[in-house]
Amino acid sequence: MNRAARAFWLDSPGRGEIREMDLPEPGPDEVVVRALYSGISRGTETLVFRGGVPESQHTVMRAPFQEGDFPGPVKYGYLSVGVVEEGPESLTGRTVFCLYPHQTRYVVPAAAVTPVPESVPAGRAVLAGTVETAVNALWDAAPLLGDRIAVVGGGMVGCSVAALLARFPGVRVQLVDADPARAETAEALGVGFALPADADGDCDLVVHASATEQGLARALELLRPEGTVVELSWYGDRKVGVPLGEAFHSRRLTIRGSQVGTVSPARAHRGYGDRLALALDLLADPALDALVTGESPFEELPAVMPRLASGDIPALCHRVRYDDPAAGTHA
Repeated sequence: MNRAARAFWLDSPGRGEIREMDLPEPGPDEVVVRALYSGISRGTETLVFRGGVPESQHTVMRAPFQEGDFPGPVKYGYLSVGVVEEGPESLTGRTVFCLYPHQTRYVVPAAAVTPVPESVPAGRAVLAGTVETAVNALWDAAPLLGDRIAVVGGGMVGCSVAALLARFPGVRVQLVDADPARAETAEALGVGFALPADADGDCDLVVHASATEQGLARALELLRPEGTVVELSWYGDRKVGVPLGEAFHSRRLTIRGSQVGTVSPARAHRGYGDRLALALDLLADPALDALVTGESPFEELPAVMPRLASGDIPALCHRVRYDDPAAGTHA
């Protein structure tokens, strides 16, 4: 079998290219995956593309199958969906999700792929990594029946959190974003929407995912006394001011970090595989299609990534489609 492949590399900050490569022979416990789709989150991936990963975080920020080092050349990405062409009989022919960069074909350990449920279309499954982040955040946040909750920041992660919160009985959920266009997304997800100045206060919990100082300040303002902000934003190499003066202490507010690299201590008995499988099961909800806001063929990635990073292409999750000869025709 022809095992030629093509991969997208960040050659240097702000400049990407597609490189040709030959895949190694798979071992007895490995699979060959032909990519169907991959996903780009405008948050972390565009920050990487701009060269914004601070040196102190180079190790922490490594993706599972990353090649090269920050700031570049580096092959980076973690939202890939494909079909197993070779491997154990139980996986051959199955559609799977893998935390792999943007590449037409790849060889990974069989344990590194997770079968996509039949109820989840391959094109939606690229959201699995982000929904997994939302699952972990809600394990950290531990919302309760009847809570009043705001999600500040209507990006890919914030919208995923809002979508899962919409399933909680008796919970008031409001997506808060400076972009009025996010109202349509909120409606599709089944949650309320408000511009920052109009958001409902007295919240028991605020999940912050805007990656801005203004968003974090507004998140704190929306809390009731002794309420909690769960901070999901990652700021890269930017310095961030946190408003800890005025009534922060007298109101006994809490800011708690959450990061998907570690399974929430609240679910320490669950493994990474359990968490990802849960995320894939949750993707059976067609409402989550609202998070995929654009699509491009793989060959156009060197031109598309700078436009995503600059905001010229507005996107939550931008989907990459693999239909070039090296990858075969997608289903």
